[in-house]
Amino acid sequence: MNPSTFAIDVPESLLQRAQSGELRAFEQIYRLFERPVYNLALRLLNDADAAREILHDAMLKLFQRLDQFRGDSPFWGWLRQIALNEALMRLRKDKRLEFDASYDELETEAAPPWVHADGLLLEQALGRLPATTRSVLWLYHVEGYSHPEIADALGKSVSFSKSQVARGTARLRGLLDGSTESVTCLIANSRTN
Repeated sequence: MNPSTFAIDVPESLLQRAQSGELRAFEQIYRLFERPVYNLALRLLNDADAAREILHDAMLKLFQRLDQFRGDSPFWGWLRQIALNEALMRLRKDKRLEFDASYDELETEAAPPWVHADGLLLEQALGRLPATTRSVLWLYHVEGYSHPEIADALGKSVSFSKSQVARGTARLRGLLDGSTESVTCLIANSRTN
């Protein structure tokens, strides 16, 4: 699995104070990572309330397990994994793991459809994808997870992960094809939300 390129330095003294139970140090760590954890959960779940719950649950687990962090990996990578696990557990619990066999053998093109997409339109198009499809796309393309790693995290097969990437890519390509109809629909939806 590829590590995230996002990193925040956490001073060793702050970690030691938090590990010894100092509440002020916990609060400082929370403030440092509140936004990245929330944004990660929001990207995966596309639900602000669920993202806040994931933030809360991930930070609670972080503080319960802080004494287990040994510093042999980046702190954000360790916390990111806790947050990813919480979000994936939520997806499994919500039983939103849909499967469309018609995309099972569909191959994705070399250039993903979002390479040249407008940021706002991409954000809106991603929001229209099912939660699992969006999450698999995020894990695969942004977090750098392999299909076997995604399958293991979701408790599904490798072909499930591949089909979700293929399906998500096809749907994004359809939403971002540049046609006036897609753009008009996305803009109209953003104004009503």
